[in-house]
Amino acid sequence: MGKSDSVRHGANLDSAETVAEQDEPPTGSSGFHGTPQEQAAAIEKQQQSTKRAAAAADAASSSSHQTPTLSRPQASSPATSSSSTFASVSNGAVEHLPRYADNGPAAHCVPISELAALYQTDLEEGLSAAEAALRYGSHGANKIQGAKGVSLWEVFLRQISNSLTIVLLIVMVLSFCIDDYIEGGVITAVIVLNIVVGLIQDYKAEKTIQSLYALSAPTCKVVRNGQIETIKAEMLVKGDLVMISVGDVIPADLRLVSGINLSVDEALLTGESVPISKHPEAVLDEPDVPLGDRLNMVYSAATVTRGRATGIVASTGMDTEVGKIAGMLRRKKDETAGKSFTARTLIRAKNGARRILGLEGTPLQVKLSKFALLLFGLALLLVIIVFSASGWRVGNQVLIYGICVGVAVIPESLIAVLTITMAVGSKAMAKGNVIVRKMSALEAVGGVTNICSDKTGTLTQGRMITRKVWLPDGTTALVENTTDSHDPTSGTVTVAEVTNEKEAAEAIQSSPFNSFVESIALCNNSTVSDGKASESESESVTTATATLASPVSWSAVGEPTEIALQIFAMRFGKGKPDLLLQDGRRLVSEFPFDSSCKLMSVVYETKNSNLRWVYTKGAVETVMPLLQDSDSLKQRIAAKADELASEGLRVLCVASKAVEAGVDLSERPQVESGLRFLGLAGLYDPPRNETREAVQKCLKAGISVHMVTGDHIKTATAIAYEVGILDHSMDPLPHHAVMAAARFDALSNEEVDRLEKLPIVLARCSPLTKVRMLEAMHRRRAFCVMTGDGVNDSPALKKADVGIAMGDRGSDVAKEAADMVLTDDNFASIVTAIQEGRRLFDNIQKFLLHLLISNIAQVILLLIGLSFKDKTGVSIFPLSPIEILWVNLITSSFLALGLGIEEMQPDILSRPPHDVRIGVFTWDLIRDKMVYGTLMGALCLAAFSSVAYGLPGANGLGHGCNDSYNETCGVVFRARATTYATLTFLLLVTAWEVKHFTRSLFNMNPELWHGPTAVFRTVMRNRFLFWAVAAGFLFTFPVIYIPVINRMVFKHEAITWEWGVVMACVVVYIALVESWKAIKRRLGMGLQAKTGDPAQLQV
Repeated sequence: MGKSDSVRHGANLDSAETVAEQDEPPTGSSGFHGTPQEQAAAIEKQQQSTKRAAAAADAASSSSHQTPTLSRPQASSPATSSSSTFASVSNGAVEHLPRYADNGPAAHCVPISELAALYQTDLEEGLSAAEAALRYGSHGANKIQGAKGVSLWEVFLRQISNSLTIVLLIVMVLSFCIDDYIEGGVITAVIVLNIVVGLIQDYKAEKTIQSLYALSAPTCKVVRNGQIETIKAEMLVKGDLVMISVGDVIPADLRLVSGINLSVDEALLTGESVPISKHPEAVLDEPDVPLGDRLNMVYSAATVTRGRATGIVASTGMDTEVGKIAGMLRRKKDETAGKSFTARTLIRAKNGARRILGLEGTPLQVKLSKFALLLFGLALLLVIIVFSASGWRVGNQVLIYGICVGVAVIPESLIAVLTITMAVGSKAMAKGNVIVRKMSALEAVGGVTNICSDKTGTLTQGRMITRKVWLPDGTTALVENTTDSHDPTSGTVTVAEVTNEKEAAEAIQSSPFNSFVESIALCNNSTVSDGKASESESESVTTATATLASPVSWSAVGEPTEIALQIFAMRFGKGKPDLLLQDGRRLVSEFPFDSSCKLMSVVYETKNSNLRWVYTKGAVETVMPLLQDSDSLKQRIAAKADELASEGLRVLCVASKAVEAGVDLSERPQVESGLRFLGLAGLYDPPRNETREAVQKCLKAGISVHMVTGDHIKTATAIAYEVGILDHSMDPLPHHAVMAAARFDALSNEEVDRLEKLPIVLARCSPLTKVRMLEAMHRRRAFCVMTGDGVNDSPALKKADVGIAMGDRGSDVAKEAADMVLTDDNFASIVTAIQEGRRLFDNIQKFLLHLLISNIAQVILLLIGLSFKDKTGVSIFPLSPIEILWVNLITSSFLALGLGIEEMQPDILSRPPHDVRIGVFTWDLIRDKMVYGTLMGALCLAAFSSVAYGLPGANGLGHGCNDSYNETCGVVFRARATTYATLTFLLLVTAWEVKHFTRSLFNMNPELWHGPTAVFRTVMRNRFLFWAVAAGFLFTFPVIYIPVINRMVFKHEAITWEWGVVMACVVVYIALVESWKAIKRRLGMGLQAKTGDPAQLQV
């Protein structure tokens, strides 16, 4: 169809969102700073109704609804030529250009001609290249000063700023001071390993998030020297003349000069869910008009959904509205402001000490740092005990023994294992479409008790479909099970009011149904393609919108509502391209959507007919008065429209009529009168297929799911029922279950706290509403997730315990404020993150328990070992320092790492969240580590004693056996080797026992298998852990039997019959541990005690 074949009047058809949601409260933002609540309050100030500017816009618009022409008005400024402009800036006059962000009138309050004069911009020629270069040099690049670049030095400092590393550094220094170079070297290697592993992981995490920042438009079209050029968006300067069209991302804040049918999606900035029609001619009176009301402005990061326009750059970079909010988010509160010099010094010293001791960071890091300080204090106490037992005669041997005891109490490999485990967890989340931006979120998300989720695009697909169709003969068509909203072959269509398939086929082929389908297909400017052929050309460049690519091969171009209607028609082979080929149909005239009448009409004719057909669609309340149908039918239409609306659908009315070819169709009122009703179309954004299952998983896991949305309360409620957030078993709903934001905001904090439970569905939300909701949850000691995608969501994302931004449609400002980013914008990915968070929490407890059991056993062994005296009265080491380090760093590290990558337990989403305030050091862990550690320590003592004192003819413990081997040390060295082997084998067995805190090693996965072979499947389930145990077992023998290494390094020697002692200790240990687990199961201790009623956790 050629462009010349159509006659157009007025603005183009807006989406059904505009038809159905004219009262959607726009949300805005400006450059304010402070706490999240203050930020939200500042944003809230700009969220008033769009009605105030509508009158100004309507007054400026033509009464006949004619759009302004594209010709640019001339500036009433002497600087109307580029030459005069050059002269004005040649001597640096650009430095004194009026800047509305500083002291001039707001751009939306100034007529176009005055604005051009103030900015010294020629509305025909634009700026010159020379002038643009001068302004660029003066004001800098047009880009958001994003997150700081990755600094290796800062990342390095983070690795050493923790208590455990500091303790190891102290031990390392002491080892070198007493010339124990082997131990000092080993500890040095441990410290370097910890730092390198952490450095690599943190650096990768920082680099990954840098790749997410893609908010600014990469290129744009600008008029310079009278020529249209394509330049990088960051090269724009104030006063530039920019051209925008469908699909463009606005590169800077622009004051519109001219435009045709321009609509802009400002959701990322204002939260407004529907495109906003813009009016370049409007001049507003109030400078502080909310952003959503500034109909003559478009803002950076918004997207053009329809039409084209030209605008003058009013703000760039950090002066844009997006830049102001980005700056606000990065501004940190200065604790030292207004303080005296002494107070400032003390505050800085305190903060520095906290950073050095690792008391700043993620909750787990802080807890582990405090734990390390506790261990350091315990190590000092043990050293004092050692010195006291030696009568305070502190020689090298006593000092070495003291260091040995101190080393034994510290889990040297904890940092490396924790870092690697979290890196593996982060990688697993990335595979689940979750990018972890802050490691605190990785460890905390498993303890989430409440999720506050947006609706559009997160719980739903973010695309419209035609859900229901109703015809006047009673026929109802229902679309279900759609997986791809752009695929006409996806899903099923069920026809109601029929009794069998034959009647259904007849209903679809009936004349009323065909007329309805033809009408929604032809009164439509969208195109849908399966990718097999080139897309048909849109009939007008002014009616096209951004292309929305289907996940597979289908793609669609157009307004979301028109795409949904077109796809419904295509389900029956009645798409617009097919219809245009029939009977030589030709578009005669089009009357696009107009905000004053909320209608769209088209007129078609065919070659062999003297009739023309008018097809109209629009809001029900607008079309109804234009119908010539009976009053009874109109009553039925109104009742059915209310019924569809109550189901959360956005309802459009479709009508048509036939007119003689000679009738004058130049005036809209003549065309849109005397219409015949064809049917109603109910549209909505369908839930994602996986959402309902994900919500059920959350509820089963004791997590309350709340919907916080800017959508209408009926739409939100309908979707909440459909995805399972609300349940019909709750009917009648409690008064607090579903609330509009206006009602919630009207409550005081005390009244909110008196509510039995907080709202499950909160509709028409503003940023301040979301922040208040989070604060109310925190007062109830809940641990919350908040999702968001827009700039205006950033205060709530920062306020939440775990803020999750949308990676696909989310703004960079939201991503920067968030802790996690969903690459697929899918609610099910949040559940994946929670599963992974719980798995990580469980695994941290497992390897932490394993490491601490080893430390407790060694402390018991070494302290009681003070009573083992040689002939000179010196205490004998049951384990040498190198044996302790080998066990802690080599044997235990790989076992702990294997536990850190354990798969999630089958019941991981069948128990309520863990208490994040308690953290990993639960009473279960403390109790188990004491029991297991005591058993292990006692058996190691028994092994040493059995060899040292049980050998026939044993003649004491020799002398000088702590330093080196001599002829008197045979018994001690064999006893030491036996103790080392016993400790090693017990740790290997413990690695399998702690895979589950209560279940038996011989029946650990009854859901999967049982019987005598179950234990073998259990130990083989985690291959890394299996091979770590196998390696630990095999490496025990060369350490004991290789000459020189055994005597000179480890200070033990080969054993023979002593293996019987080792195996006896292993059997006894397994029996005692299994007995302990049986007692726990019998008494309901451990994880089983955590299960409960999820409803008890709801707030």
